[in-house]
Amino acid sequence: MSIRARIDVELQNLARLATSGYFIGLHIRFTSPLFTFQTYDQRWIDHYTENGYVLRDPMTAWGFSRTGWIRWSDPALLDPFGLFREAARYGLNFGATVAWGPIKSRTIASFARSDREFRDDEIAKIEKTVLRLHDLSEPPEALTEPQIEALKMIAGGDRFAAAAEKLGISESALKARITTARNRLMARTTAEAIQRAKDNRLI
Repeated sequence: MSIRARIDVELQNLARLATSGYFIGLHIRFTSPLFTFQTYDQRWIDHYTENGYVLRDPMTAWGFSRTGWIRWSDPALLDPFGLFREAARYGLNFGATVAWGPIKSRTIASFARSDREFRDDEIAKIEKTVLRLHDLSEPPEALTEPQIEALKMIAGGDRFAAAAEKLGISESALKARITTARNRLMARTTAEAIQRAKDNRLI
């Protein structure tokens, strides 16, 4: 099973527990996650984004200050801007957040229900799944020299045929290099692979 397929299976398991949705930011670097998965109500996502709530979200602050898990109802959590009250208007009445990884590559994931608090055993399952997702999505330390050359050519604006000719290889060989680079970077498209390689300073 490919890494992408394994990630999809883990996300399906999380969806069964987080009946009002989730947000998962994997390997947050330079304020942006390498991978984002979310299933919250689109109205809440739009409201959250339009109001810049990420800067006021107590779970963002908590997730960058420690690792482990916490329920949104924990009295130690400060919510001076009333985000939890706002979220409840969209069915996110109960929730939990998990944070994991070094500060330079932190994963923060939040999960919600409308009907009740998450039980401890459910949070334990969620936490283990988030840790597996963090490990599965670990970006590569390096690409091979042929993969780097191929991505650089396409990033530079060359079409496949022109890039293959410049590299002195067949077009099918070039496509094979691009495909292996995409798989290594867990990218669906060549453009996404190029961006991920740049984000990770691999090209």
